[in-house]
Amino acid sequence: MTSKLRLGVNIDHVATIRNARGGTHPDPLRSAHAAARAGADGITAHLREDRRHITDDDIDRLMAEIDLPLNLEMAATEEMLASALAHRPHAACIVPERREERTTEGGLDAAGQFDALRPYVMRLTDAGIRVSLFIEPSEPQVEAALRLAAPVVEFHTGRYAHVEGEARAVELKRLSDAAALATKNGIEPHAGHGLTFDNVVPVAAIPQLNELNIGHFLVGEAIFIGLEESVRQMRQLMDSAR
Repeated sequence: MTSKLRLGVNIDHVATIRNARGGTHPDPLRSAHAAARAGADGITAHLREDRRHITDDDIDRLMAEIDLPLNLEMAATEEMLASALAHRPHAACIVPERREERTTEGGLDAAGQFDALRPYVMRLTDAGIRVSLFIEPSEPQVEAALRLAAPVVEFHTGRYAHVEGEARAVELKRLSDAAALATKNGIEPHAGHGLTFDNVVPVAAIPQLNELNIGHFLVGEAIFIGLEESVRQMRQLMDSAR
């Protein structure tokens, strides 16, 4: 038996539904409490430049009212750095961000953007915020994270989620190899993006992974079975893999 795999529930798309019509319903804070009751180990929220889903007020309320660790996803910009330093979440995951994208489309190029990322990693770390880099599962990206002194990486599982057959097996091996490399170098590996009831178990079975962050699927499935049941079933599948 390997250690329990943590589940971080991303509540961004509860806010997406709210913002589509305006007003206060559905409330992302309420979804965070529901996720906690169902077995989530943490809450993830992405504060985007255009505030398309999570807002500054949401972050204020999450910090004040939830007991679970908050993982703040953020772009490497001065605005987002200022917000992170003001709120002091448990963790900050630096992600790539383009205004025109619907969702995060790939991993951060930590190797190619090393010099630009370094001051953000340093300032967040100095503030006592655990820094994570959302990267592709590849050796150059893990090595860049090591040189940046990031204690955590989160591997982008989008490629794994969107291919089938032999191609999926190849992507799963990439994830496994990258997780092993990160662990060997003292970096804690997480993973997320595109994970569902149907594809999560092989990823959850990778022994080096410490946490999965899942959001869009859980919120979508909640339309049919409720958020607590959606999170509970994901928690059960993850546990079955260990």
